[in-house]
Amino acid sequence: MVRFLLGLSLLSTFVSCSDSSENGSSIFFGGEIVNPTSDFVVLYHNDTYVDSVKLDNQNHFSFQLDNIEGGLYHFNHTPQYQYIYLEKGDSLLARLNTVEFDESLVYSGKGSEINNFMTEMFLAYEKEEDLVRSYYPLRPEEFSKKTDSLRAIKVKLLKDLEADNVLSINSLGMAEAFIDYHSYISKEKYPFYHKKKTGEETIHELGKDFYGYRKNIDLNNKDLTYFRPYFDYMKWHFGNISYMTCLENCSTDKKPISDRLHFNNHKLTLVDSIVKQPELRNILFRNVAMDYLLVEHTPSEEATVFIDKFKSLSTNEEHKEEIDLLYTGIKNLQPNNTVPNIAVKNFNNEAISLKDLTNSKKNTVFYFWTADQENHFKNINRHITSLEEKYPHYNFVGINLRTSYPKWQKLMKDYKLDTNRQFYGEDFKELQMAMIIDGLNKCVITKDSMVVDGFANLYTSL
Repeated sequence: MVRFLLGLSLLSTFVSCSDSSENGSSIFFGGEIVNPTSDFVVLYHNDTYVDSVKLDNQNHFSFQLDNIEGGLYHFNHTPQYQYIYLEKGDSLLARLNTVEFDESLVYSGKGSEINNFMTEMFLAYEKEEDLVRSYYPLRPEEFSKKTDSLRAIKVKLLKDLEADNVLSINSLGMAEAFIDYHSYISKEKYPFYHKKKTGEETIHELGKDFYGYRKNIDLNNKDLTYFRPYFDYMKWHFGNISYMTCLENCSTDKKPISDRLHFNNHKLTLVDSIVKQPELRNILFRNVAMDYLLVEHTPSEEATVFIDKFKSLSTNEEHKEEIDLLYTGIKNLQPNNTVPNIAVKNFNNEAISLKDLTNSKKNTVFYFWTADQENHFKNINRHITSLEEKYPHYNFVGINLRTSYPKWQKLMKDYKLDTNRQFYGEDFKELQMAMIIDGLNKCVITKDSMVVDGFANLYTSL
């Protein structure tokens, strides 16, 4: 009821602006953002920029979209984003509070029913994560029964929505995708999480119907290529099948081969043989290559052969260049190499290179944080304080990522951070590839300007 009333309130504010979309081929999308964290709302279709608008003095925004295809989009209000489903003739309004971005998001107007449903599904699965995790020790039959029951509740909600509203075939399919792929991911994870939770030596034998849903999965769905649950499902699905195939055909005594290069070669081959949709193939190939390189940090002839295989399969030149940059970054972070000569900014907006931030008398530890991850930011500050006490002969240098410069400066003041030991990373992509930032606990340890450990972890390496 609260969501409904908020929607009515917002609808009355925008009704005059959105009339033009009714019964037409254009789409109106507008709304209000409470406690904005950026001046703009940016709209994307798949990974392609569509348009951006600036918030007005009442924190309202509006898009009038002509001649665009219907389907799944996402809108970004830095640092958050959320999916939105748009069809011709929609006149859709959104209201949200960035303090609780997803929880407060509510839609009104034409097209609101499907979008409110997708938001509810997103929140439902988010709330169920711990519950589903507690099911992994169960036997396969019990696990299926419980997870299928959770899915059945959502299917019933969709049937109720369909009974009360006129939904297009495409929007109904999108709602089903929100339900299905979140649920199916847990099934693909089950054999591995069950083994880990129970301590069993081998993968538990599964009944013939455990993966019964697979026969209905479209592994070449162009419309879902950039839908995160679908893509995550594809990653788990191909990882699962590659592992099981390798266990059956390549291992001895049913013991898995631990060689990640061997395993990821299986995945490349499997994706190549099954996925024909070009964009989906390419991003899956990229994911396999990334997965291998971000774990195996040692350059080798075998790694070069693997990269060559990836390049022969992918038709995306940007992905190829990205993998080359990543591998170059890995080679440059090997011990006794000079720290990458990347520029960051200090509190006075002056550029300074990482090399100049190293200390000739102390080991320097470069670590990373972002305003997007508030809990991590607070935890890492406490951890750095304890490390500074424990290792007074180390120099700890924090580099902020993916935060606006003004917000970074404000955080520096609010938390009284040392401006001599905190710097702003303006070019995230450059830093990510040069310092191989694959997680926020990653750190790089140097002595003078030479790399000591390019793939250290703040919590386990010190």
